[in-house]
Amino acid sequence: RKEMPHTFFLIPGYGAQGGTADDLKVCFNKDGLGGIVNSSRGILCAYKQEKYKGSSYYEAARQACIDMKNDLNRAIKA
Repeated sequence: RKEMPHTFFLIPGYGAQGGTADDLKVCFNKDGLGGIVNSSRGILCAYKQEKYKGSSYYEAARQACIDMKNDLNRAIKA
């Protein structure tokens, strides 16, 4: 981040690949900007996860996005 302060980073690895919001927070600048987090499998396959059991595909994917956003915001602001 220090060497490329004005560059947006595409950040893979969150969710299904095992990366956590706490792992990724170093990719963001002091304002909490500068990163685009990818979680394709975590969102597309959310309906298979136990915590979304009973939800439709749409509901599970939507909730996975909301959960991801909240998790990232929590870590970035910490």
